[in-house]
Amino acid sequence: MAVAELSCHGLCSSSATNGNNHGSSFLSSKLYRSSSFLPSHLHGSQFQPRQRHHPLKLVCSTAPNQAQQQSQTAQVAVSPSVNGKPKSDSSQCYGVFCLTYDLKAEDETRSWKKMINVAVSGAAGMISNHLLFKLASGEVFGYDQPIALRLLGSEKSFEALEGVAMELEDSLYPLLREVSIGIDPYEVFKDAEWALLIGAKPRGPGMERADLLDINGQIFAEQGKALNAVASRNVKVIVVGNPCNTNALICLKNAPNIPARNFHALTRLDENRAKCQLALKAGVFYDKVSNVTIWGNHSTTQVPDFLNAKIHGLPVTKVITDMKWLKEEFTEKVQKRGGVLIKKWGRSSAASTAVSIVDAIRSLVTPTPEGDWFSTGVYTSGNPYGIAEGIVFSMPCRSKGDGDYELVEDVIIDDYLRQRIKKSEEELLAEKRCVAHLTGEGIAYCDLPEDTMLPGEQ
Repeated sequence: MAVAELSCHGLCSSSATNGNNHGSSFLSSKLYRSSSFLPSHLHGSQFQPRQRHHPLKLVCSTAPNQAQQQSQTAQVAVSPSVNGKPKSDSSQCYGVFCLTYDLKAEDETRSWKKMINVAVSGAAGMISNHLLFKLASGEVFGYDQPIALRLLGSEKSFEALEGVAMELEDSLYPLLREVSIGIDPYEVFKDAEWALLIGAKPRGPGMERADLLDINGQIFAEQGKALNAVASRNVKVIVVGNPCNTNALICLKNAPNIPARNFHALTRLDENRAKCQLALKAGVFYDKVSNVTIWGNHSTTQVPDFLNAKIHGLPVTKVITDMKWLKEEFTEKVQKRGGVLIKKWGRSSAASTAVSIVDAIRSLVTPTPEGDWFSTGVYTSGNPYGIAEGIVFSMPCRSKGDGDYELVEDVIIDDYLRQRIKKSEEELLAEKRCVAHLTGEGIAYCDLPEDTMLPGEQ
């Protein structure tokens, strides 16, 4: 049965009593509310989660008899707002997602899986604008998998976040059972089983890579703490915001209660670009290309691996015999693809990035085809390739479809490939030293060998 038949849309007023309440963020798991404002200047160990308050009793601008009936059915936390933005220490339900999805038929009830909670940061951005509708449609987790979306934005982007929620509302996705919007990660990440960390500051004019590492590192340190405090103990985290490898490292170091292997840095777009270039060169469609690995950092030191890749099941070097192209142009084309796209399109690759996030998730929730693998940046602890421990490095992985993965051991690494891998490893070790103050590993110092930022990060 539906908990309440009401829709607020900003037509509500409320009253509350003060108090310290650290209970559930929702009065019912089917009711939505947004979070309160987390000031952007609060980073690191000084931050303390705000005190929660007793939920507010809802009074909507409906006919008196309707309001009386609704108030007897449910109480929903709702926030007053100023100029359309949430006030501090308050919360708000959103539209149709205040209602409980009612499954009436017994056979239909048995057919649905248990709902999963997916948190997305940077939810008002362009990448999320493509991604969220794929998540809600069932394309990612399956067409029998109900989903709750928990969307994290900033105070500045809150109205845009409301616009995103309105579009999701109007799309009538039957699998989308809950949507909550907020700007406090301690609220939005509560009980998250997947966390897609997209939001990050872009690199501004004159900004050094070290500056970006520090600025974004503070964001991901705080998000790691929030995940550690309130997310599912087995939450899977995919870091998209750049520099994503080191941001993923910072995040996992600030979430000691979550397995380090649950954190991923997105390098799937690089893999997809590599497959496209190999397919173009070989004159085949890209479904014939397999076993492509991106080794290392999401930067210009990344290593698209043609040595282990296959076309029609044959080694790439047997199909494409132009070794000069493979060693020089192939790598450069993959690395510079984002820059070329920006020049043509006038914006970064939001849509294809969203597709690659979908691919990355599906690679973990569906079994890897026999003999194939996929690329993802993961923690190097115990890796079989001789790569330095304690960094997040893109490597070839397989999955049984349970959300976990194993590293592929049957790969060839010759002197050429090892030399390239070593360069990316050295860069990531230098980045790690640069953010030591954010990982709890001492005093930071930056000795980055060169500026290897990809064009799309600016």
